[in-house]
Amino acid sequence: MTTYKPGTIAKLHVKGIEGSRWILDGGDEEIFVNASEFEKPLEEGDAVEVFLYMNRRGELTATANLPNMTCDTFGWARVIRIDEKEGAYVDIGSSFEVLVNKADLPRVKALWPRTDDELYMTLRMDLGGNIFARLATEEKVQELILEAPATVFNRNLQARAYRLLPVGSFFLSTPENYRIFVHHTEREQEPRLGEKVEVRIIDVREDGTLNGSLLPRKEERIGDDAETVYRYLADVGGKMPFTDKSTPDEIKEMFGLSKASFKRALGKLMKEGKVTQNDGWTSLK
Repeated sequence: MTTYKPGTIAKLHVKGIEGSRWILDGGDEEIFVNASEFEKPLEEGDAVEVFLYMNRRGELTATANLPNMTCDTFGWARVIRIDEKEGAYVDIGSSFEVLVNKADLPRVKALWPRTDDELYMTLRMDLGGNIFARLATEEKVQELILEAPATVFNRNLQARAYRLLPVGSFFLSTPENYRIFVHHTEREQEPRLGEKVEVRIIDVREDGTLNGSLLPRKEERIGDDAETVYRYLADVGGKMPFTDKSTPDEIKEMFGLSKASFKRALGKLMKEGKVTQNDGWTSLK
């Protein structure tokens, strides 16, 4: 019985050629690979590294297009299409697409990945030897992550969401593979599974994992809020009946800001000499 299994990478020797396919020595069976997958012709006895899978006829087949992960390893796979009844089909970097079953995706469809999002996963086989995808578990991620250095504090890292919980979102930075947790209070909206975002690192924990935030830095928020107020003033003719004495409800209804944020924004505009306040009115200079 052959010792080679689908979902794994193997180094096999060439036995010969049959039509447009090379014949590889699979022990007690012959394994075929398309000759077009090799840039140069092979010779009998050559050793080639291939990925093994079952074709539609149930035959163990090989491809020289090695995937980003196997049944024994984990990697990123790009989402190429979504089927609401089945789940997400992903490109594993090989010759065929693989399904992430909808049972493994978030219950809320708005959090499902979209085309070009990427999922951190491994490969599995059903009883018939067919390959499907399985998302990385938290236990496996803990084995694979790298310890982050203290120097990443307050830096922005590119990361993708791999686990979504009500308490917050878990990310893996790319390409570093640092684990980042973002509490739900540190984000304006929940990211999609596999979505790529920029995370600001707000804490480096003793175990080398990270806490992050999807909110802008305070000075960035003030700048955005000040721009909102300034645009409003410009749109209404340069004068508005709102000042730092206005009520929180008035400010929230008109600008969508807290009173504290509104006061900081006004303070920034006044410091820059762009606005003045007088008799309950704020005016452009």
